[in-house]
Amino acid sequence: MARIAGIDLPRQKRVEIALTYIYGIGVARSNSILVKAGISPNVRVKDLSEEEASRIAKIIDSEGAVEGDLRKDVAMNIKRLMEVGSYRGMRHRRGLPVRGQRTHTNARTRKGPRRAMIRPKAAPAKP
Repeated sequence: MARIAGIDLPRQKRVEIALTYIYGIGVARSNSILVKAGISPNVRVKDLSEEEASRIAKIIDSEGAVEGDLRKDVAMNIKRLMEVGSYRGMRHRRGLPVRGQRTHTNARTRKGPRRAMIRPKAAPAKP
């Protein structure tokens, strides 16, 4: 099993798709990495040699942030927005949509499940 950038790549998938399991690498970046490494995108991960896997890992390390470093950068950017008190930071803090979406309806992903309505207690029956 190929382990690149701290992630175990799925053995049965093509290298082009398997690299997208690494946070920060999509299909376009995956293809550019494979072109630089001189590896066909159709090769399966199980068929990669150690030398090819190390070439891919070296290119990923040199290109830019992935996985932990990238997650940390994103978290720090959000934290900075909240500390500055910007509109986007306030939306992050309140758990509301950040990019201008409507909240009157929808936005359930960001807001979470609906809160149950509080019903008034029924009056006791008179004897």
